[in-house]
Amino acid sequence: MTKTDLRRHYRAARKAFVAALPASERERLERALADVVAPVIGGFRMTGSYAAVGDEIDPVWIEKRVGPHAFPRITGPDILFHQAEWSELKPGFQSIPEPPATAPVVQPDLLLVPLLAVTLNGVRLGQGRGYYDRALAALRRKQPVLAIGLAWECQIAPALPAEPWDMPLDMVATPERLVDCRKSR
Repeated sequence: MTKTDLRRHYRAARKAFVAALPASERERLERALADVVAPVIGGFRMTGSYAAVGDEIDPVWIEKRVGPHAFPRITGPDILFHQAEWSELKPGFQSIPEPPATAPVVQPDLLLVPLLAVTLNGVRLGQGRGYYDRALAALRRKQPVLAIGLAWECQIAPALPAEPWDMPLDMVATPERLVDCRKSR
């Protein structure tokens, strides 16, 4: 399958999975995700997160545990992370909630990463524009960053194609498990 086919397949699988969940079950699973990652998210200076859209798994319960955190803002071909509160977010690029340009730009050392699909060795399939690959590469050039991909279990792929510029994730978390991808590399 091409990356386009894979995106279509995993987008449909995620949509069907979430559509079948009662709202209370979705919240229970997203709270479980926060419990799963709790052992590894302490001790970081700044967490970069994201505002979930549609059927993406929502990191809000993780955000409540980490203190100050930052959200991505698209600036041309790149993402910059701005420290902000949820109340400050406004629809931005493709109507994705983002912080104002005036919010402080920060360098996260923990990054929660959205995705369409992921392997257990950290190969991530995103939306296809490379924003997170470029952002993660730029952050890693400045300091160590722990990148955790957040997914529903239906987004775990047996294999995915990887390009030289694709940035591997360090960990993958679902409501059911936390996998340290670095152990398989």
